[in-house]
Amino acid sequence: MFSGVHINKTENRPVLHIALRAPRGVEIMCDGKDVMREVWEVLDKIRSFSDQVRTGTWVGETGKVLTDVVAIGIGGSYLGPLFAYTALQTDPEAAKLAKGRRLRFLANVDPVDVAIAINGLNPETTLVVIVSKTFTTGETILNSKTMRSWLIASLGPSCVAKHMVAVSTNLKLVKEFGLNPDNSFGFWDWVGGRFSVCSAVGILPLALQYGFAKVQEFLEGAWSVDCHFKTAPLEDNFPVLLGLISVWNVSFLRCPARAILPYSQALQKLAPHIQQLSMESNGKAVAMDGTPLNYHAGEIDFGEPGTNGQHSFYQLIHQGRLIPCDFIGVIKSQQAVNLQGELVSNHDELMCNFFAQPDALAYGKTRVEACKEGIPEELVPHKMFTGNRPSLSILLPTLDAYTAGQLLALYEHRIAVQGFVWGINSFDQWGVELGKSLATKVRQTMHNFRTKGESVCDYNYSTTFMLNRFLQGKEKLLHSATWLLVEGFSSLRTKCCTSIQLLGALMQVSRCATMHLCG
Repeated sequence: MFSGVHINKTENRPVLHIALRAPRGVEIMCDGKDVMREVWEVLDKIRSFSDQVRTGTWVGETGKVLTDVVAIGIGGSYLGPLFAYTALQTDPEAAKLAKGRRLRFLANVDPVDVAIAINGLNPETTLVVIVSKTFTTGETILNSKTMRSWLIASLGPSCVAKHMVAVSTNLKLVKEFGLNPDNSFGFWDWVGGRFSVCSAVGILPLALQYGFAKVQEFLEGAWSVDCHFKTAPLEDNFPVLLGLISVWNVSFLRCPARAILPYSQALQKLAPHIQQLSMESNGKAVAMDGTPLNYHAGEIDFGEPGTNGQHSFYQLIHQGRLIPCDFIGVIKSQQAVNLQGELVSNHDELMCNFFAQPDALAYGKTRVEACKEGIPEELVPHKMFTGNRPSLSILLPTLDAYTAGQLLALYEHRIAVQGFVWGINSFDQWGVELGKSLATKVRQTMHNFRTKGESVCDYNYSTTFMLNRFLQGKEKLLHSATWLLVEGFSSLRTKCCTSIQLLGALMQVSRCATMHLCG
């Protein structure tokens, strides 16, 4: 990984996300050239651009400062940056740097996500960051076109160059979209999407929100774990030990899942990011040479911050399936609350649960202990806990940019170790391709039905039935809304005396029709 060897065999690529956080002056060779010069060219460009935007040197079409950013991307272009943004959102120092600024993420092609992303935003003060390496990712480009229309509707076509920038390597398509290629920030084939947080994918929106200096601390934290992973003896190597523990749990104990349980609300987006990082990396059924695996590999990752998770799914963990748990705690809270008369602070109360849960999983409660508590005999089996349920605990001194970077790199390397031991390629993701290609066929079918009246065919029975139901249902909704507008207009003409009254009433009818369509 550190030497630039093409360890991603199925795509014939090196795996060098560690280069993204290496300090200036470090040499990392790949295919006969030092990649660090280009890495720092991009980082310096991000520093310059983010400083211009934050200081008001770079302004929008009407001369107003761009205080709001909408980052458009999906998968690794969304989950990783969202984790880092959320982890710093309530850090006092980072929050001070972000004062007066807003960062939103737009990932889902569902138009509801667009509505959420732009809610309360002013086009005059909004900058859109489009993240797509090839500038062809379907969901991202459609969302980008939607945001472009939103901006142009208020500011005119010329606003695009000032209000939209790209993280991409396809400068031709960037230019055709209406963006200035000079305002494009590149990254490389040796960066997998789910490992790209430390590239322009994450660093640009984070630097716009928190400033480049703060985000550089995040990179330094990740690099510290990179160096540890590279140099520490195996018996003291945290990512190696954690990876081996996971291999043991999955392949030998046959545990189907792993719970990520941070006892910090600021880490609420860690589990979704690790979910993609782990399941897309190690959700494989064949070895590197293409032969089927004859052992279990990969795991289902899920999680929720404590103590929320305790009131959600811990029942299953304590008395149901065997699910190894990662407990993550913080010594110093980002937000201290001490109420007079309480035995402990709010954060201490949280951490009491952090320390109690692993013990409960490990030791459980025996029949003898239950009986000593005076539990009625008929309830004893229901209140017994088997114990001997695996977990591990990670205790951070504090949660800031540096330790958030450390946590990211720790999981990245742990997951890579699992893949190395299993003999699989943790750096490709062919499993996501089939569904995407079939969606292209469905897209054409929908278009042909609505424009040419062509029937739905060449699908299995259940898909054909559901697709017909969907398309015919949409047709009925459109017809009903049109009828509502026509009938409403006819009746309003006889009731409204003035054009002002008629316009106001029409707006009400139009609103009802829109709601009918949405329903």
